[in-house]
Amino acid sequence: MGNIITVDDLMQHGYSYPLSKPRGKNFDPIFTPDLTPKEMLAMGVFGGKYMTDCKKEFPADWYTHAKLSPEKRDCLLNYFKVDASQPLAVWQKKGWIHPQDPRGWFQWYCRYFMGRRTPDDIRQIKRWKAMTRHVAQVKRNCVLGDFSCRPKQRQALLHWAYDSREM
Repeated sequence: MGNIITVDDLMQHGYSYPLSKPRGKNFDPIFTPDLTPKEMLAMGVFGGKYMTDCKKEFPADWYTHAKLSPEKRDCLLNYFKVDASQPLAVWQKKGWIHPQDPRGWFQWYCRYFMGRRTPDDIRQIKRWKAMTRHVAQVKRNCVLGDFSCRPKQRQALLHWAYDSREM
C-alpha cells in the first residue's frame, strides 16, 4: 500500500498509478467477485493470451500456475475449452475500453485487486454486476455441476470473476 506502480508493457508505456488499499481488501461493498485474478489465470481464461506481457506489474505468484499462451489465443486453455471472448476491437467500438485500462475489465480488476482506486471503479463494478443476468440463466437452465450446459456462458462468467463451477 502506498506504492506507485509504473506500467511498461505492449499496450501501455509510462502509465503510473498509486496503490491506496491493501491487496485484495477494502472492495466496494457491492463488488463481491468469487475469484481472484490469480485463481482466474490458473483456471484458464481469455485463451491464455490476456496477461502474457504484464508479469512485471503483478505478483509473480499469479503466474505460477497460470494457463498462458505467449504466441496466440488457445481456447483449449480456457476452463470450459470454448471461446467466450470478443476481439478487443469490438470492446473499443462499444466504448467499453478506457485509456487507463486499455485491455478492459480484467485489467481493471487486477489493478483494483492490487489496491488501485479510480473514478472509473463505479462504471466497472456496474458492468460486473450486469453479468448477474448470465448467472440467473445458467442457474435456471442447467443442473448443478453439468458443465456441458451453456459452456460459453459459463466461461464468460469466469472471465468476470463469477465461479460458474458452483452453478
